[in-house]
Amino acid sequence: MWAYRPTSPQLFSSLSLAIISHMALTQKDVEHIAHLARLELTAVEKEMYREQLTAVLDYAALLNDLNLDGIPPTAHAIPQHNILREDIAEPSLPIEDTLYNAPQQQDNQFLIQSVLDD
Repeated sequence: MWAYRPTSPQLFSSLSLAIISHMALTQKDVEHIAHLARLELTAVEKEMYREQLTAVLDYAALLNDLNLDGIPPTAHAIPQHNILREDIAEPSLPIEDTLYNAPQQQDNQFLIQSVLDD
């Protein structure tokens, strides 16, 4: 049994409940996943994926058997360090250089075709 408990059950799909309660996925669950992934699956593929995904969830459920007493939660396995440079304001390119290769420009800005209709 998974230790995770949703705070609002209506927010979770049957797939989430399958993970929580450690039950096999249904054909409907696989069809829902396929729909979200925009996949067209045959009946044979649906059954194959149902079995495979259920096996993956069963394997993940083994994590519940681990004794994690005294182990603090972590986001990464190793400490993370910021390797980015300091954010220092520096002079930018002159506007003439920035717009040099622009196909169209107006009022010192790139002029592009409208993407959204009014």
